[in-house]
Amino acid sequence: MYRFLLTPRWWGINVFAVLAIPFCIFMGSWQLSRFDARVASQQQQEDRSADAKTAAPRPLQSLLPVDQITSGRQASARGRYDTEHQLLVPDRTLQSKHGDLQGFYVLTLLRTDDGKALPVVRGWLPGDANAKADAAKVPAPPAGEVTVTGALQASENQGTSGVQAGGGLPKGQLGMISAASLVNLVPYGVYDAWVTLADPPAPLHAVPPAAAEGSGLDMKAFQNLGYTGEWFVFAGFVVFMWFRLVRREAEAAKDAALGILPEENGAANGASNGASTAAANAGTDAAEDAPTDAPKDAATDAPADAAASGTAAGAQDSTGGDGGGGGGVPAGDEVPAGK
Repeated sequence: MYRFLLTPRWWGINVFAVLAIPFCIFMGSWQLSRFDARVASQQQQEDRSADAKTAAPRPLQSLLPVDQITSGRQASARGRYDTEHQLLVPDRTLQSKHGDLQGFYVLTLLRTDDGKALPVVRGWLPGDANAKADAAKVPAPPAGEVTVTGALQASENQGTSGVQAGGGLPKGQLGMISAASLVNLVPYGVYDAWVTLADPPAPLHAVPPAAAEGSGLDMKAFQNLGYTGEWFVFAGFVVFMWFRLVRREAEAAKDAALGILPEENGAANGASNGASTAAANAGTDAAEDAPTDAPKDAATDAPADAAASGTAAGAQDSTGGDGGGGGGVPAGDEVPAGK
């Protein structure tokens, strides 16, 4: 019964199923491993953040470039604040017990001994960076040479939350904290990193360090989980369709062995349906004609018969009254028998 599986057509179906099922399972497993890796990185990031709060700070140069391991670590740098290039970063939120609060970052560049500058987010203030009253609350940076210690962060990009990459900001404001954005605003080099102070001066609030890009349970992690389900569903669909095709082919082969062909069944059904339809139509026409034509014909033929009878009677009267026309025999005259 299942010899059809060895036909050339079924060889192609079988090979496709044999290759598709392991491929879908492999891709689903790979996506699941990516999700597990992001869960593990989230846990590692939380552990590193907890350790960074108590770990001794390390020199900035030893932690560059910033990656998933060094992101969030405590870095220290020594230099002088550039008070002429203090910038406000608008539309930044700060999470609190009462929800997300809207405000702005206060960023000041620290000129280090090697000549390059390190962007330092000294803190966050509630309010609007465009309002003069809110901007006036920003405390001045300390003068002289200072040592700065804070959580190291990678430069922001267009995908970072709160970033305004379109430009058009007023003077003294910055939309994205990155060396590419700052290099056009200052006449010296800038590190491709920044730090956030853990203990800023009042009334500034500390900005917590963000998780490194590509780590943690972000939207991409849940996309990996969704792709995992899709690939496993594809594998199950291939198995389902293969069994369904095999069952249909086996049933067709069994019917053919019993002499039941789909074409004959279709022709017989078509003839039966045609006869039934014709009989139904005939009955319908008869039912429709019977009550409708009889009264109509009776009503139409009655005046016509009356008119015909009147015409015949008039013709007979005309013939009897005219003695000379038509060769008729007058009333009362008898024709001799011999003539």
